[in-house]
Amino acid sequence: MVGGFLLIGAALVAVLWANSPWSDAYESVRSFSFGPEALHLNLSVQAWAADGLLTLFFFIVGNELKQEFVHGELRHPRRALLPIVAALCGVVLPAAIFAAINFGQGEAARGWGIPMATDIAFAVAVLAVVGRHLPPALRTFLLTLAIVDDLAAIVVIAVFYTEGLSWVPLLGAVGLLAVFGLLQRGTGVAARLLGSRVPNWAVLVPLAVVIWALMHASGVHATIAGAAMGLLMRTRTRPGESTDPSYRAEHQLRPWVMGLALPVFALFSAGVVFGDLGSTLTDPVSLGIVAGLVGGKLIGIAGGSWLATKLTPAELNPTLRWIDIVGMSQLAGIGFTVSLLISELSFPDPVMLDHAKSAVIIASVLATALAAIILGLRSAHYRAQADRDRLVSPAERS
Repeated sequence: MVGGFLLIGAALVAVLWANSPWSDAYESVRSFSFGPEALHLNLSVQAWAADGLLTLFFFIVGNELKQEFVHGELRHPRRALLPIVAALCGVVLPAAIFAAINFGQGEAARGWGIPMATDIAFAVAVLAVVGRHLPPALRTFLLTLAIVDDLAAIVVIAVFYTEGLSWVPLLGAVGLLAVFGLLQRGTGVAARLLGSRVPNWAVLVPLAVVIWALMHASGVHATIAGAAMGLLMRTRTRPGESTDPSYRAEHQLRPWVMGLALPVFALFSAGVVFGDLGSTLTDPVSLGIVAGLVGGKLIGIAGGSWLATKLTPAELNPTLRWIDIVGMSQLAGIGFTVSLLISELSFPDPVMLDHAKSAVIIASVLATALAAIILGLRSAHYRAQADRDRLVSPAERS
């Protein structure tokens, strides 16, 4: 919960700073570039935050999903199917709404991919703040959904918004991901590669850095490398181990990611400059983004989930109610990192780009407010229910 407050607070500071008299200083700091040019890693502070620090968060998310697939909620195929179908519906409908509003608008129609993706970091942060008493299954649903629709958005970027992928580094990253997975499987395999005194992390951490660099060089969003490595973590203990590598990695990284990496990412990514709100809100591009994120995500995810339970073997977790899914679907309307990225790839015109970025922030704030109301009420309901259950004696329960 503290991490959620830090993330939201950092985003608020970024918006205020970017729209203050000191905005030039903010822009100078986040556009400052450093890193080895020879490795194509001479990146701005903003890029390091979005592509580098956010990768650690995606690793945590992927690792948590792996635990759920092996030991938790998602080991049941019928329940794992539901958020996957919901995610796909939540990708298609917002894009279709944007395309319908901007049909025949020329250059504006290129932005159809902007409302597709859910920002995992902000959505999870808001859920942590307003939904402390919600069933854990809802968070798992959100993580699975957000990973799937981010992957779909990355595919859209690669196919429709990128002039060409660099296949050599991409294949290199995929090959090293396979090595990373294999090194997770045996007891001390990584240690035996370089000698018995070398700990596994001394091999796996440099390997992870190389995978990330290759993924970045390929043109695919580098955070996907983090999610992939998280999904490859071993979640079962071997003889002689007190805990598995998945648990150890999360235990060591989570405090740093939630307390430092995510707030820094928000500070240098959320600084969108707002221009004339009147012209912004009447622009078809802005209307398409707001309608797609606020309405399209809600209808697509909640409606797709309901239809999936009627038309497929998918089922809703018995601890959840449909109103919980409605609130979570509205929360998925927080589009940020990937939405801003697609905005930049869609619109070379600075005015249109400013309108698109402003609309992403406006839609995200609206989705947050509406979701906070629904999920806050549901959290209070579950808290009251838990309090009532504690007052009921075991004899009365039987």
